[in-house]
Amino acid sequence: MADASAHTDIPAQLNIAGEFVSRPARAHPERVAILGEPRPFTYREVEEAVNRAANVLRDWGCQPGDRVLIVLPDSIDFIAAFFGAAKIGAIAVPVNSMARASDYAYYLSDTGARIAIVHKSVYSECLSGPWPPALRLAAVAGECASETADRERSMMEIFAARTTVSWEEQCERASTECAAHPTEASDPAFFLYTSGSGGTPKAAIHRHADMIYTSRNYAQSVLGLRSEDRTYSVSKLFFAYGLGNGMYFPFSVGAGTILDPSRPKPERTAEILVRFRPTVLFSVPTFFAALLREAERGLQLDCSSLRMAVSAGEALPAEIFEQFKKTFGVEILDAIGSTEMLHMFLASRPGGARAGSCGTEVPGCDAKIVDEHENEVAANEIGNLWVRGGAAFAGYWNKSELTSQTKRGDWVLTGDKFTKDADGFFHYCGRADDMMKVAGMWVSPGEVENALLGHPQIAEVAVVARANENGLLHPVAYVVLKNKNENRDDLEKQIREWLRKKIVSFKCPQEIHFVENLPKTATGKIQRFRLRAVTD
Repeated sequence: MADASAHTDIPAQLNIAGEFVSRPARAHPERVAILGEPRPFTYREVEEAVNRAANVLRDWGCQPGDRVLIVLPDSIDFIAAFFGAAKIGAIAVPVNSMARASDYAYYLSDTGARIAIVHKSVYSECLSGPWPPALRLAAVAGECASETADRERSMMEIFAARTTVSWEEQCERASTECAAHPTEASDPAFFLYTSGSGGTPKAAIHRHADMIYTSRNYAQSVLGLRSEDRTYSVSKLFFAYGLGNGMYFPFSVGAGTILDPSRPKPERTAEILVRFRPTVLFSVPTFFAALLREAERGLQLDCSSLRMAVSAGEALPAEIFEQFKKTFGVEILDAIGSTEMLHMFLASRPGGARAGSCGTEVPGCDAKIVDEHENEVAANEIGNLWVRGGAAFAGYWNKSELTSQTKRGDWVLTGDKFTKDADGFFHYCGRADDMMKVAGMWVSPGEVENALLGHPQIAEVAVVARANENGLLHPVAYVVLKNKNENRDDLEKQIREWLRKKIVSFKCPQEIHFVENLPKTATGKIQRFRLRAVTD
């Protein structure tokens, strides 16, 4: 096991705004911190924006421990609102800026947020209905000051009316100096909602110290991130993976981050690769597969600036690892993390990645694979993955029963099935809910999916279990084709013949369904529970 005591020299009094914003701003104020639209921003400008946001929130009566809902695209506004809330001891709650009204109603009700900072593009989706009782004020970002009349209203009047103000208008008038609230390293700093790949999202509570652990143990110790780097995360800031990749990881070493507020598309990534020359690309397996597919169709992808690529969110199929390295000459470092652990706890190392494996323990993290009786299993035996580390969540907000189901002392139960080989490398088999026993033997959806992805006509695939009339489980495959005009009857026969040469017969899907798209979360994870619901 890894040394779980790694990097524990964290002061008792700590505020993440000081660590990730003020510290680099003092060290190199004119260095570019943010690249992208609408213009570059230096570390000095980032600190000023954070201080303005903090002062606005403090003027609004935001107290330590108050939740501030943040519904903003990747931008300096997002970063200012996030660290501004943390600076005054409040709790930043970033959520998906591409969600639906029912999602926002849930987030507002669940958090009890008194203040929401919402981009104008999603205002009608987020706040058009009745406001929950706790919400007192909504700030709208992305509007010009002339579009509002905030100057004529006192904050007492605004709160009494339970209405909206212009975020830009308020921030423009605020001071660029702000004293930080004396938070403790163990104080809650932000909530992050789970992706919802398995059902209703839950808010994981994270403390000020947690970002220090993941920055030192993964970004610096594993990736070797340095000040010369330019990170580009296809995955957005509103969830745990993107928050590290695109914000506090680069800030921890004084590097630059490339922010893109638009939805991820291969064409946009191709443009960013040429225009901003990132050195580290973070994404998810489905997007790496999309890049390969579009490159095959003629999209020009210049990966010459990249020194590495990182994949997480789901296990990276060996086929995608091999194809990407062959096509672009770039090694994808597969890793696995979770919202509960804030970021990675198992990771591949540069120059040492193995196809089909997500590597070994990140420094400061322990991992073990146990059976149903909580006994550790032998090498290469499938079991349940438990992890622990300094960045583990404090619990789920307002969900004590679920917290107790997920934590055993310091250990976090991931809900994932894994094996560990004789060399200590971990291999993902699937979510516990996704695994199936066929003919009395475990079948990993990932193994079947990887075999299918080797077929030249298949772009994406998801495998789930279905019960027959006797209640026995068998695999079912949902397939997205590269060429949607293929003769599907002939192709299904070809796929079955292909699979019989790749995997044993009981693992082969008894049903193959061709679909236009696979259901996914905003983070790019396949929602297999939706596919299981279709097959019930």
